[in-house]
Amino acid sequence: MTIQVLNNKGGTKISKYIYGHFSEHLGRCIYEGLYVGKDSEIPNVNGMRTDVVEALKNIDIPVLRWPGGCFADEYHWKDGIGPKENRKKMVNTHWGGVTENNHFGTHEFFELVDQLGCEAYVNGNVGSGTVQEMAEWVEYITMGGVSPMADWRRENGREEPWDMKFFGVGNENWGCGGNMRPEYYADLYRRYQTYVRQYGDKKIYKVAGGANVDDYNWTEVLMKNAHWLMDGLSLHYYVHPQGWEKKGSALEFDEAEWYLTCEKALHMDELITRHGTIMDKYDPEKRVGIIVDEWGTWFSVEPGTNPGFLYQQNTIRDAMVAALTLNVFHKHADRVHMANIAQTVNVLQAMVLTEGEKMIKTPSYYVFELYKNHQDAELIDSYGNETENISYTISKKDNKVTMSITNYSVTDSADLSFSLEKFGKVVEAKFITADEMNAHNDFDHPDTISIEEFKGFKEENGSLSVEAPAMSVINLVISED
Repeated sequence: MTIQVLNNKGGTKISKYIYGHFSEHLGRCIYEGLYVGKDSEIPNVNGMRTDVVEALKNIDIPVLRWPGGCFADEYHWKDGIGPKENRKKMVNTHWGGVTENNHFGTHEFFELVDQLGCEAYVNGNVGSGTVQEMAEWVEYITMGGVSPMADWRRENGREEPWDMKFFGVGNENWGCGGNMRPEYYADLYRRYQTYVRQYGDKKIYKVAGGANVDDYNWTEVLMKNAHWLMDGLSLHYYVHPQGWEKKGSALEFDEAEWYLTCEKALHMDELITRHGTIMDKYDPEKRVGIIVDEWGTWFSVEPGTNPGFLYQQNTIRDAMVAALTLNVFHKHADRVHMANIAQTVNVLQAMVLTEGEKMIKTPSYYVFELYKNHQDAELIDSYGNETENISYTISKKDNKVTMSITNYSVTDSADLSFSLEKFGKVVEAKFITADEMNAHNDFDHPDTISIEEFKGFKEENGSLSVEAPAMSVINLVISED
């Protein structure tokens, strides 16, 4: 496979927010995963797990979505502020029927965001909440002057308002967020977003609840009736190799299921293309972004765990899905303004897994670490003949070209040749790979898969030859000097 890289022709900026994450009150994502409380023996700062925070900072997490998910449309924010002993308990009806003590609320979320150094994406309650409740939450978070909600925030220990860059007006309102028709939700969105007020000079990016997978009619109705009132429109898509009902095992699968999983990951390309085409009718300038704020693999839960906690292992196959999907997002960077993999800790396609005081990084985590250079970089055009089971993406930033190559063949390596118009020197070469399809890290073997130095390349006469091993994700950084 020979690829001509047009590295003197920078194009669309790949938004760093494509590398966003999602934290829902679901299973052990928040409690035990991100938050353990100040009195925990697990090292923490103001209740936030130090090891998890440091791991996420290492992959330059740009934005974190909270509190859901389906949980968002049964979450009443006033229950999660003030002294913890006085906070109202609730039942998490969506996820395991467990009692939620609301010890992690607005103040705790913004403490976490501050520690991570990332932006906040808060999801409001349309399904079971009122317009007034949503309006007052925005006021509580962002109002800097004198007002009832701002004064209440100060009483609870926070003098200055927080920065909230993104706000979602409801979640999955076609399903768990209210089982609404698109026409009805479009009217509700128009009403609710009116009261997401802007206090001060920092604009809030408003995200409307978008389609489930290939519900193109939902996108049509929302764009037709409300596109001028939104900044982004969400899209949710999960990879289930055996379908929604069975889903399939995270660890036990054959080659056919491996390839089916990868093909379903690549289906994201068609979804974004077709939803984007509808959006182009009403927004040809692409001002409104597609916000893929839930994506990733969703397998059957690990045996012996609470079915409502959605805990699954994470293998080299998940790394393939992460890399393939990010490559698709890069391709559509003119329309995809943000994405949030589901979820950050201990749920679905997690970045890290925890067990008591232990924490391990997953293969998916290492893809995000390898891909860090692509954040806010310019997408670079290229052309060449197609090779089966190969996906790649190329970008440029700070006078360096970054190539990320995925070979999702189970058995065969691939010989690739990149011809660059302006060729410097490879200054960094790293990869992850595995010998088994279900290779993964666990608490007894935390480093089965980790980032290694990659030596399978050769520089010669303005070209770069790469031998990509089977089941690998490779990252090469080339200086333009």
